[in-house]
Amino acid sequence: MDARDPLAALRAQFDLPADVLYLDGNSLGAMPKSSLQRAQEVITQEWGKGLIRSWNTAGWFELPRRLGNKLARLVGAADNEVVVTDTTSINLFKVMAAALQLQKTQAPTRRVIVSERTNFPTDLYITQGLTDMLRSLGGADYELRLIDSPDALPAALTDDVAVVLLTHVNYQTGYMYDMSETTARAHAAGAVVVWDLCHSAGAVPVDLNGAQADYAVGCTYKYLNGGPGSPAFLWVHRQHQDHFSQPLSGWWGHARPFAMEPQYAPHAGVQRYLCGTQPITALALVECGLDTFADTDMQQLRAKSLALTTLFMDLVAQECAGFPLTLNTPVDTKHRGSQVGYAHPQGYAMVQALIERGVIPDYREPRIMRFGFTPLYIGFEDVWNAVAILKDVLVTVSWDQPRFHQRGAVT
Repeated sequence: MDARDPLAALRAQFDLPADVLYLDGNSLGAMPKSSLQRAQEVITQEWGKGLIRSWNTAGWFELPRRLGNKLARLVGAADNEVVVTDTTSINLFKVMAAALQLQKTQAPTRRVIVSERTNFPTDLYITQGLTDMLRSLGGADYELRLIDSPDALPAALTDDVAVVLLTHVNYQTGYMYDMSETTARAHAAGAVVVWDLCHSAGAVPVDLNGAQADYAVGCTYKYLNGGPGSPAFLWVHRQHQDHFSQPLSGWWGHARPFAMEPQYAPHAGVQRYLCGTQPITALALVECGLDTFADTDMQQLRAKSLALTTLFMDLVAQECAGFPLTLNTPVDTKHRGSQVGYAHPQGYAMVQALIERGVIPDYREPRIMRFGFTPLYIGFEDVWNAVAILKDVLVTVSWDQPRFHQRGAVT
């Protein structure tokens, strides 16, 4: 399978330790080899020698929009619709505030936000914080309505729903929504849709414009390989761009930031989504991650991703039968992202034992071992070897040692 893989050569673009099977690109992508040189160039040349001149001479000022245009092709967006900036949480605050304000103008009686109970927690926390703030300031009293499964969404779309906030690929289960179908259903019910693409961008095909989505946010440090904590991205459909009210109206979103005017006036285009001064070194590394996609497309990546995850699931079923592993990822490829999860009574200790053996997945409550498959650098032999080690850890019960039960700050 590796010999027939048209994407196998892309692995050479990444700096991966020889003794590691890295199945955690769904949490933090591997480092592109070009990142080190680019970081040195930014620090020693552009900052060290160019100093403040590099805002103009090195193109620093344009980076959020230029990177947004590179990223746009991976998520079905057009030029000048995406910016790379801030964090997913901050960007979510921006778009949720804008979406609620839009609905307040057009449908003032709608006061419900629908999301999933297993949505990534920061999405729920940011939404709770925003609605609490609006309530404390004497604004509308919003309700966050949580559904327990995708099947419950249609019944939740009542005539009081203002916004539907969903993660395209669920971080716990790897379940992937049909974006077009779900967006159309929400629109038919009078709601606008905010999509979180953190576990989608760079892993599965996304067509925001084709789906007629309203808003989207996502990170760049997972499948896009931008580096730990690299800036996130934000997309707004063109029909909403000129009505996008920026709640974090910082100077970089101003129409004339260097006019230093005391009154805020939003930029006419995507720059209005920006807030403050940008982290240039981190942004520069995002470009290295995006450039690793230049020699492929999302359809090729999707085909390999499904082949990798299917092989992993088949081998686990074959080799690890009889052990308390419960698959929590859809078998149906239509609804499967690029990760596979298994619940195990001692999932945390299992993950620590695997890491010591050179297989790196990650752990999420409750008791879920997550295995991520990044098609850019994971091969089929990697899958075979990872399952062999997983089986050995189960058979020998090597996970049941005190050091594997000690919780680290990050799981």
